[in-house]
Parts: sequence; structure tokens; C-alpha cells
Amino acid sequence: MHELESVMLVSLFILYLKTASGCELLGRFEMPSLFKQGDVMIGGIFPIFTKQLSSTTSFERDPPGVRCALFDLRAFRWTQVMIFAIEEINNHPTLLPNISLGYRILDSCGSPPNALRAALMLVSSPEEMESSSLCPPPISAIIGESGSSRSVVLAEAFGPFQVPLVSYFSTCACLSDKTKYPTFFRTIPSDFYQAKALAALVKRFGWQWIGAIQSDSNYGRNGILAFTKEVKKFGVCVAFVGTVLRTYKMDKILHVVEMIKQSTVKVILAFAADGDLYPLMKEVVKQNITRIQWIASEAWITAARPSTPEIYRSFGGAVGFVARKMAIPKLRPFLAGISPYTNTGAAFVRDFWEVMVGCRPPLPGELPGTQAKSEMCTGAESLMNSQDAFFNVTELRVSYNVYKAVYAVAHALHHLLFCQPFEEKPVRPLFPIFSLTTDNTSFQVTGHLQRVHFTNQFGETVFFDQNGDPPASYDIINWQLRDGQVQHVTVGHFASAANRKYELSIQEEKIVWRTGKMVPQSVCSAVCPVGTRRAQIQGKPICCFDCIPCADGTIANSTGAAECTPCPQEYWSNERRDKCILKTVEFLSYHEPMGIALTAVSLLGAFLSLATMLVFIRYRETPVIKASNSELSCFLLFSLFMCFLCPLTFIGRPTVWTCMLRHTAFGVTFALCISCVLGKTIVVVIAFRATVPGNKMAAKFGPVQQRIIVCSCILFQIIICILWLKLNPPFPDMVFRYSKKKIVLECNTGSEAAFYAVLGYIGILAAICLVLAFLAHKLPDNFNEAKFITFSMLIFCAVWITFIPAYVSSPGKFTVAVEIFAILSSAFGLLISIFAPKCYIILIKPERNNKRHVMGKEQSKRL
Repeated sequence: MHELESVMLVSLFILYLKTASGCELLGRFEMPSLFKQGDVMIGGIFPIFTKQLSSTTSFERDPPGVRCALFDLRAFRWTQVMIFAIEEINNHPTLLPNISLGYRILDSCGSPPNALRAALMLVSSPEEMESSSLCPPPISAIIGESGSSRSVVLAEAFGPFQVPLVSYFSTCACLSDKTKYPTFFRTIPSDFYQAKALAALVKRFGWQWIGAIQSDSNYGRNGILAFTKEVKKFGVCVAFVGTVLRTYKMDKILHVVEMIKQSTVKVILAFAADGDLYPLMKEVVKQNITRIQWIASEAWITAARPSTPEIYRSFGGAVGFVARKMAIPKLRPFLAGISPYTNTGAAFVRDFWEVMVGCRPPLPGELPGTQAKSEMCTGAESLMNSQDAFFNVTELRVSYNVYKAVYAVAHALHHLLFCQPFEEKPVRPLFPIFSLTTDNTSFQVTGHLQRVHFTNQFGETVFFDQNGDPPASYDIINWQLRDGQVQHVTVGHFASAANRKYELSIQEEKIVWRTGKMVPQSVCSAVCPVGTRRAQIQGKPICCFDCIPCADGTIANSTGAAECTPCPQEYWSNERRDKCILKTVEFLSYHEPMGIALTAVSLLGAFLSLATMLVFIRYRETPVIKASNSELSCFLLFSLFMCFLCPLTFIGRPTVWTCMLRHTAFGVTFALCISCVLGKTIVVVIAFRATVPGNKMAAKFGPVQQRIIVCSCILFQIIICILWLKLNPPFPDMVFRYSKKKIVLECNTGSEAAFYAVLGYIGILAAICLVLAFLAHKLPDNFNEAKFITFSMLIFCAVWITFIPAYVSSPGKFTVAVEIFAILSSAFGLLISIFAPKCYIILIKPERNNKRHVMGKEQSKRL
């Protein structure tokens, strides 16, 4: 294809030089044309026929002329609008005054090769000129083409020769590249903007899973490429891309139809020319595929050929963008005046008449009835009162673009010839008109086209940006069936705004969808409900996913969440995983069974300690009490009373004061308790060792020394606790490690070293007591208090040795329960082991509460 273009480009160059210099023709294509001589010539290329008939070449003679079929009324009207605009300019008193514009219009037959043939014809001498005539002026500018692929061919061909090309319907964004196409301009917005408009439409209605149909041309391929790039920004997936072309065989069309049927998409974008898409549309209707909501590009949404009730069966409700419409009231009489009887030599008019009237006008000298192909016209037919859509000049879109293109060229020529922009008052030309016939001034026309900026009679400002594009402005069209006819109803607008932004406005209530008034849904996977997140399915587009419930501790409080949001540390997810709720706060309280039981046991121990103290005070003069050192016993009972009350500070919601109190109070009271036990142990050992002759220790170890031992032992513990509270005191803490759904409130020890120092010191005192008590285990049986102390210390040590692993491994509030249990167990062990035997003698066996029994002078049973 590129080699063919290169060869034809060289031929064009040679032909152009020959034409401009010596008017010598190297060859001629047989192509009908609409022609009018003028001082300045403008070319036009239109797809008047939409299909090129294939022909065989024998290579023994010149190839036959191109034959075309399928006359397009829409394209023919474009040619008439061009002629109408040129006639209007020629009659304008101040725009190009005293200068006539001529035209030469050719048919591209809807194919790029034939468009290039037409281009070669435009730069050669027209057949309509007599051989003796002077060389006509070269083409100053060309109005064309409608298809982007054909415009690419023309722009590449004319670009090197600086011949400006103004398109009225080529929208491919590729044509905005000024490095490749320096002389290309257009009066229709680029597909760069249409792609943004289509993407905005898709985003507006939440379509995430769509299909695409493209023309096998620059227009279709580049359009879908730009659209795909835009919608990917919004997370939209294109399920498939089907390709169509008017010259495709039916098997390719059926393949695209099969893609549509097998896909789950409910919305399809068709970015194709109406001629390329029409075979597919007929097959879709034939197979009764009616579930699709179609999105249209501007190439076919307002085309007359597919806008029929038959096509509407499957394509009804189609939505698409199209250039803004405009009315040209004076155009209707001009169109109604077209007649093969008044324009006898005009090309294409006979074909137009045959399509519009239904009969074939006779050729000059031809008698009615000599042809049998179609009915011969009588000559009385008229189109003046026709209501055909061809004569509706109130909603012109592409035709209006042709009109603007002609006027843009005229204003560029005016600026070139008169060296100033168009004004309302007449002026005289400063640039010699005859030079247009001798010099190649096309490059100057190109420069002036780039600077064109005027307001036409309809109030619209016409100009081109640096890429040769006009500002973006679209109407949104909806296919609706009214009175048995397909109507193109405007339901919104899309236009460029300031700061490279775009505004999309839609009147949704006016839209008739394929599904009625409800907006169709098109998703590969349904939107994930709250409490779930999207999980990509391997090997499928991002729009196809599974919905996975959020993990514990995370939520998704909106539909379609990509990720679950973790709850704050103090919160947890509810059952639906759509809300974070406060975690359950856990601590050992007075209201739960465990708290009630431990409180009751604690109070019981305190009561028993107090009761025992009262008994000792009541019977302080009896031998048993005197023998057991009543002062130290009362101190011990008081410390046990305090030990039993300590667990009450461990129960309840932890606060700063309770946390500091519970550990320090526990350490001080137990140190006092063990100090008293240590004092009693020393007293017992010294008292019974005093029977050894010469031993004077008993005299030296009186009540004062006992108090000193107790005070000194407890003073050291008090110093440890003060340093603990001063440097790193215990504090209330929220612990999250035990349970994900609960917050455990507990007292953090602050300093683990201080905590274990307090326990360690109590353990050292208990160990000393145990050793001393063991040394006195051979004392008399009647009253061997050392044995009771030994037994109580064994219980105490056993409890606190087992406490450490239990404390470390217990979770949450059970840590506190373990500590309370250790305190109560050791306190009860001391109370029962040391004081129960004495209370038994005092209250149950008072006859044994005498000096002789205490001294072991009576035979009695061991307690």
C-alpha cells in the first residue's frame, strides 16, 4: 500500500509541475465531475457513491474506468451545499468582491485509491476546458474528504505541495499531527475530543463492561484506541473489539455477530462509518439481537441509511455524539431547484433524480420508452413540494461543516488577496489575481487558513487551533421512534471549557433506552455489596472479579470497594463487616461471678483475721497467747488483715491510683507479714535455745529488738516501692494481644524489674523464715510453733513459685485472678497454719490452755 502511494505521489508531483508550467497532460482518469470556471478554483472530493465495483484487468490494454454504485443522497447534498456556499460568496458584495470562485467536485466512491485518483484529477487540466483555452488557475484548496482513511491519503499526497485540505467529516485524531499533515484542517472536532465525550458518557451511566466495533480504517482503529485509553482511566473494560468494513465478506461479519452473541456485555460502542457498519446492522437485526444498548460515533448516529424502523428493532435507543446542528434557510430553494432538465450536463443529477423521483430522466435525443431498466420520466415531475429529509435544512450537521469549510477558504483567500481580514466595506485587491494562475500560492493559502478567525452569519466563531482543529462541541443524539419514523432527538451537549476541562450535560428524562426508561446495566461482575471487597480473577480483565468478605477487623462501608479498611485499634468489625464498633472492654469486675467469689473470699479472710486478732486480745493473758509472743502475733494478724483486703484493689476498672496502690500495698503488707513471721521464728528459736547452759541470747533479744527486725525488714520494701512509684510507676493499660475482639484493661507494672524485686524480696524473707523454722523442728511436741511456721512457709513458697508461670501464661483478666488467688492462698496458709492450732486450744480445748501443758509437763495428744 505504501509503495503504491509513493508511486502515485511521484506521479502527482510530475503531473503538478507539468500542469503548472506547460499545461501538458500525461494521462486522464475518466471521472464525472461538477465543474464551474472561476478566477480562483476550489476542489471538492465527496463519496457520492459509497461502493466501488470490482473489475478484472487483463494487462493488455488500459484498465477500465472505475465503476461505482449505491448513490448516497447525504453526500450528494454535501456537494450541493458546497456549490450553494460558493454561489453565496460570489454574490457577496464585500467578501472577495469582483473575484469569482469556481469549483470542481469529484466522487471518491468511498475508497482511498479512488480518492487519490480524484486528487490527481483536481491538479490536472479539467476536461471541461477547451484545448485552445489558457491554463486554468490551479486548485487553491480542497474541501474533503469525509472518511479519515481517505483524508490521510489526500493529506499525505498534497502535504508536500502545500495544497490545503479542509475536511468536513474526518475526525481521526491522527490527522492533528502537523508534522505529518501540515496542510490539513477540518471543521469537525477531532476524535480526541469525541473519545473523551464517549468516555464521559460511559462513566456517567456506570457502564464498566462494554464491547467495541470499529471500522477497518484509520477512523475506526484510532477512534477505538483513543476511547480505550480514556475509559481505562475510569476502570472500564473493553470485552472485545470487532472489526467491520463495507467490502468484507459475510463470514467476517458473522464472526463479529457471534462475538456479540457470546459476550455478556449489554453496551457496545460502534466507532465506524455508516457504510462499514450497515452490513453488520442488517445481520444483527436478522438474528434478532435486541438486548444491546448501542453507543454511536458521529459517523452513523444521524446517517439516513440506517435510520429506518427495520434497523430500529435492534438499534433503537442508540446514543451518540454528533456535531452541533445549524439551519441554513436559504438552502432549501436551492436544493429544490435541482433538476436534470435545468442542469442537463451536471454530473450525478440524473442519479439523484432517479433516487428521489423514482424514474429515470431521458438523455438528450432519447425517446420515452426506449429503455426498459426503469420507468422513464415524463418531464412533469417536480421536487418543490417534496417533504423528503433531503430538503430538511433546519438540522444540518455535516452539511453545515461543508458550509463552514468553504467560507473558511474564502476568508483565507480574502486575507491573501486583500492583505487584511474581511470587513463589511468593499476594498480593492492588493495581490494580483492573475498570479494565482502562474504561481504556486497554495502554501500562502495554508498560512492564511491557520490564521482564519471570523464570525459567520449564524453567530458562530470559526477558527482553527495550532493543530488545524476547531473547538470541540457536540450534541448528544438519541434514536427514538415517533410516528413510525426514526427521529434523532437531542438529549444533551458536550463542549470544551476553560482550563482544558470539558462539560457534559444530559437530560436523562428525555432518553429512551433500549430497555425503556431504565438505564441499562453492563458489568462483568455485579458490584460487590458492603462488607466485601473485589478480588481479581486471574486471566480476566479488572472488571471481572469475585466478591470476598472482609477479614475480621476490617470493613467496607461502600459498595464496590477495592480494599477493606482496617478498623482503628479500639474498634472491631461487626458481623456484616460494614461498620466498626467499639471492642468489648474486659477487666475483672465486682459484678461477674469470678469477681464476686474472689471478693467474698477476700472479705472472709479479712474477717477471720480480725476475729482471730480479737480472740488474741481477749485471751492475751493466757499461757498459749503469751507463749506465742502476743505483740508479734497481733502485728502478724493485722498484716494478714491488710493482705486479705489487697485483692479488692485488683478488682474493678483499673485507674492510675488503683494501679499504683495494688502493687505497692501488696508488696508492703506481705513484707510486713513475712517480717512478723521472721520475728516470731527468731523468737521461738532463741527462746528454746536459751535452755542451753551459758546461752544469754534470750536476754539480748527482747521486744525492742523484735520491733527493730520487723521495721528494718519492711523499711527496705518501702524504699523499693517508693523508687518504683517515683521512676516508673504502674499505670492502667489497654491490651489488645489477648483477643482481637476485646480490649483487656489491666495495670501495666511499668517496671518489670521493680515488680520482680518486690516479689523477690518477699521470697528472700520467706526463705529465711523457712530455714530458721526448719532448724527448730526438734523442739517439744506440745508447743512446737516452729513446725507450724515451717508448714506455712512451705505453703507460701509453693504458692508463689507456681504463681510465676501461671501469671505469665494467663490471658487478660485471668492474670489478675491468678495474682489474687496467690495472695489469698498464701494469706490463708499463714492464717490457718499459724493461728488455727492456738484458736483450737483457746476456744475448743480451754483445759489445755495452761502453763504445764505449754511447757510439756502434761501428757497430751499432739495437735
